[in-house]
Amino acid sequence: MPKFLAASQLPPHPSSEWTAGPVTDGFPVELAYCLGEDGIPAYDYRHRVFHTELDAGAVQATVVTGSAAKGKALAALINKKIRSCADRLERSDPEIEAEGRYYGSLPVEEGAQVHGLHTRASWGATDIHLLSVGRDGRTVTLVSWGQMGDFGDAPVAAFKKTTTKAVDKLY
Repeated sequence: MPKFLAASQLPPHPSSEWTAGPVTDGFPVELAYCLGEDGIPAYDYRHRVFHTELDAGAVQATVVTGSAAKGKALAALINKKIRSCADRLERSDPEIEAEGRYYGSLPVEEGAQVHGLHTRASWGATDIHLLSVGRDGRTVTLVSWGQMGDFGDAPVAAFKKTTTKAVDKLY
């Protein structure tokens, strides 16, 4: 079974420690904003939710597919959904402006892709999310980190280290 990130492996928060919830079965509702509740193929996902005392949250979801080819296809599909997330959010809610960014690939196992998503609501709320998808053979992991702010508030370098650690734990 793949292992999950520990709270200490997330990007450091400037004023609050991370707390890790238990590893639980199912696809996390925390990723539905970008991937949809039924937007990716049904597998036996497991996930862990993290939070700080203030405004930050994170989640890791992991799934073991039936083969390396299925893992590769699932990772590609999830990356495609993340790349189109900003456009879908804007179409679904006229009070949301969203912008996505691609932060590149990471040379870990069969690779990982890192993305950013900034949303701004008409009532003033602004949030930044970093999302990554990585794979080792037939196992895929998604990591999402988010807090209030914009792209300037995103700890991209630290999140890339977190993603590398998450993919390293898949074997």
